[in-house]
Amino acid sequence: MPKKIAAFGEVMMRLQVPGYELLSQASNLNYSFSGTGVNVSAALARLGHTGYLISRLPDNPIGDAAEAHLRKLGILPNFLTRGGKYLGMYFLENGFGARASRVTYSNRQESSFNTAPEQTYDYKVIAQQIDVVHFCGITLAMNDLVRQHMKALARAVKEAGGTVVFDCNYRPAHWGDGGYAKAKPHYVEMLQLADIVMMNEKDAMLILGMDTNKTERSEQLQDLIPQVAAAYDISVIAGTHRSINGDNTHSLRGYVYKDKAFCYSELLTFAVYDRIGAGDAYTCGIMHGEFQGFSPQQTVAFAAASGMLAHTIVGDTPMSSERDILRAMVDAVGDVER
Repeated sequence: MPKKIAAFGEVMMRLQVPGYELLSQASNLNYSFSGTGVNVSAALARLGHTGYLISRLPDNPIGDAAEAHLRKLGILPNFLTRGGKYLGMYFLENGFGARASRVTYSNRQESSFNTAPEQTYDYKVIAQQIDVVHFCGITLAMNDLVRQHMKALARAVKEAGGTVVFDCNYRPAHWGDGGYAKAKPHYVEMLQLADIVMMNEKDAMLILGMDTNKTERSEQLQDLIPQVAAAYDISVIAGTHRSINGDNTHSLRGYVYKDKAFCYSELLTFAVYDRIGAGDAYTCGIMHGEFQGFSPQQTVAFAAASGMLAHTIVGDTPMSSERDILRAMVDAVGDVER
């Protein structure tokens, strides 16, 4: 059955350099609005669920423009609040060949979302109106005030009988020096509250400090993920392994661990048009499969195809329908639809 799903997260302005130019070369930028919460709520709305975003926007024309964009994506504004003066921004330079894509953040800590005071969100009221809440590790890295909101909201949703989804998504630049030690207690709290978790063996080793005597990534995954699931009573853990090939294509294999068993997708190899947001597309594929009652094998195949398609669409936000994704699962090389 379709679910009422809310994502807690910051709305950011994406400022993209045209083509493959460097920021120092460009004379104009294309802007749009994005963020993990935006991506997740919009993608799940496109898959037939009801999508909400729990966030705070500036009370000015920039906030108006951001809200208009969210509405266009199908995101309901019920849990959007206004206050503060700024929207966080990031500048995107598209990589090519040996040069990786680059993201540069601006004004993020001063944004309306990251300065939202304690009374901004009514956790209990929100929890009574939704079935599922999604959180991201990027948001967890922002500051203590944001972390307080996350944990309080997660507890309220759990108490109301809802489902908590947590994507580890650790970003070293956001945590700074000694980041793993700073992050661990907060990740532990979120894992204790989560029902569905997105992570891989690197998160278990680097953030949680877990040890394994295995050397291959696949063996490390099979060794550590069951331990995480048991330690934190997590019903579903999922993630991906990615490799970047010499011809500028990427290869991706997804996994899901459920009921003490692993399921894997096929290895998908594809060209990349825009990588940003593809991980959120995979996450949404896992969530949709779980909520629709797919088998674990169907779920991981659906999620991998969802992630693959997101690489082919400009912008952060996944735009594929269930029909698009099911078609890609059958035929990854699309011809012209007539």
